[in-house]
Amino acid sequence: MAEVPSPQMTEQLDNEEVREILKNTTDLRQYSRQIEKEFKEVENKSIEDYIAESQNIANLHNQINDCDDVLERMENMLMSFQSVLNNISTEITQLQRKSVSMSLQLTNRQSVKAQLSQFIEDMAVSEEMINIIMETPVTERDFNTQLNVLNHKLSLVKELSFNESKSTSDVSDVLQKLRLKAMAKIRSYLLEQIYKFRKPMTNYQIPQNAMLKHKFFFEFILSNERHVAQEICSEYIDTMGKIYYSYFKSYSTRLTSLKFEESCTKDDLMGIEDNASKGLFSKMTSLKHKSTIFTIGKRGDILNQQLEAPIVVPHAQLKNRYTVEALFRSEQYALVDNACREYLFVTEFFMVRGTQAQDLFNQIMGKTLTLMIKNLETSIHDCFDTIAMFLCIHLIFRYQLMCHKRCVPALDKYWDSLQAVIWPRFELVFRLNIQSIHDCDPTKFNKELGPHYITRRYAEFSAAIVGISEHFPNELVSRLLLELQNEVECFILRMAAIFPTRKDQLIYLINNYDLVLGVLMEHTRDNSKEAEAFREQLNSRSAEYVEEILAPHFGGIIQFVKECEHFFEKEQMDELRKQERRSLALVASFSANWKKSLEELNREVLLSFPSLLTGSQLLQLALASLVQYYHRFHKLLTPNARAQLTNIHVVMVEIKKYKSNY
Repeated sequence: MAEVPSPQMTEQLDNEEVREILKNTTDLRQYSRQIEKEFKEVENKSIEDYIAESQNIANLHNQINDCDDVLERMENMLMSFQSVLNNISTEITQLQRKSVSMSLQLTNRQSVKAQLSQFIEDMAVSEEMINIIMETPVTERDFNTQLNVLNHKLSLVKELSFNESKSTSDVSDVLQKLRLKAMAKIRSYLLEQIYKFRKPMTNYQIPQNAMLKHKFFFEFILSNERHVAQEICSEYIDTMGKIYYSYFKSYSTRLTSLKFEESCTKDDLMGIEDNASKGLFSKMTSLKHKSTIFTIGKRGDILNQQLEAPIVVPHAQLKNRYTVEALFRSEQYALVDNACREYLFVTEFFMVRGTQAQDLFNQIMGKTLTLMIKNLETSIHDCFDTIAMFLCIHLIFRYQLMCHKRCVPALDKYWDSLQAVIWPRFELVFRLNIQSIHDCDPTKFNKELGPHYITRRYAEFSAAIVGISEHFPNELVSRLLLELQNEVECFILRMAAIFPTRKDQLIYLINNYDLVLGVLMEHTRDNSKEAEAFREQLNSRSAEYVEEILAPHFGGIIQFVKECEHFFEKEQMDELRKQERRSLALVASFSANWKKSLEELNREVLLSFPSLLTGSQLLQLALASLVQYYHRFHKLLTPNARAQLTNIHVVMVEIKKYKSNY
């Protein structure tokens, strides 16, 4: 296919052609005539060609006309097809509408059919259900299944009867008869299970488990005949209330017989001297059967390892005797175990919650709880064992927490009542102990430098109370402990005052403070308030004691240091030189006697304190103080006196011989 020249190319060719013509021809008119002649010839030839092809052109015209006819017919045919298609579309739309309508009708009919079928099924009473309800025992699984079906039908009929539905009249009589029969059988079964509780030596957990297995029975009765449900509930309350009351009354009485025969009395207060009127044999028997009053020992295990230990079985422990708190723990743990199980049972079986559950529980256990509170009031009335009462209080805290973990809040008021009984008695006896110390007459006691028995009692007692209350602190207890501590400190000071010399007084104070601090640190935290108070007192008295025991042997040096040290600080060397004669005498005396003084100091300290550790610590404190005074004395001496003074290294070597291995 020839390439069509662009306008630029055409113009270029014309320009070249014009240049060629101008170059080769000189006469333009002649050239114009020649061109016209050529055009004429071309025109004539073109006419001749058209004439020669006229037949073909005529044929072509005829063919075009024929094509127009064919196309017209085709157009008509297509228009006809379009009309037909429009009609078909209209019919399809109509069919679609009919289809939607029929689908909706089908859905509605199916819905009605399902509801109607379900309604008929719910309303119809089958022969199988009638036979099972009438003849099958209530413990069979089929009875339970059909009872659920019957309950559903009764609920439906009751609902339809409110709407005055006529369909209920066909089955209501049959359903009511089945209801009465089912209720009679269930009532008989449940009462039979409740009556089993009344048999002696019955493990009532077995009937309770059987009732829980068929707990729907009570739900059926409750929804269909409330007075029968109330009858069953009342029968259960009456039966279990009497059982618990009888059991705990008997158990409490038997536990009481296992208590130590010799209990604490008002003569066993902290400040009262041991009763010397008892014979040796009597005292031995008492110690054998009665726990120490002011020492906790292993009694604290009752709050930890023994908290959930098996309860005491009285007939199996006739030869054993127990403390107050051990019997209290056994009784309360038995109550916790039974009460928690009972509360969980009534909430599940009788379908009650909150206030209703609490009321039902109180109806069952109320009489028993009242009995136990009265028994506690009786037993605590003449109790003088403060540690036992405090352990009982903390048992209450722990058992209340245990009940909450088991989701049983029903005993909260009971625990509060027990505390209301124990706390006043605990405070009273605690204050009696404080008063007994206040009333002590120091002049009636022997002048012994060792720890006083009241101090030992206080140390053990205070450590016990602090240790017990560590997890459950109480403001009243803290206040009572502080009062007791103040009274004991006053007593120790009053006792120290009966000794004639200050050194003996300090020995007595240190022995007592050291005992208290040692016991407190053994049984409580090191940073307890009580330990800190006695540690401060011990440090203060120890420092004073060191000054007292150093004075007879090295008092001159100590006095010289205290009197002349300010001259050295103010650089008054002339004044120090004036003391040279005095200092030379002190140096000579020290050089002659210092080894002997160290031996006497060692013997005196170790003999004054029953605790080797305490004596050793005080000796080391005294020697350290001596070294400090020696250094200070050395600074104050003139060169002449300093040259005559025993070398400090020699003194240190000798002092190291008295270093303790404790």
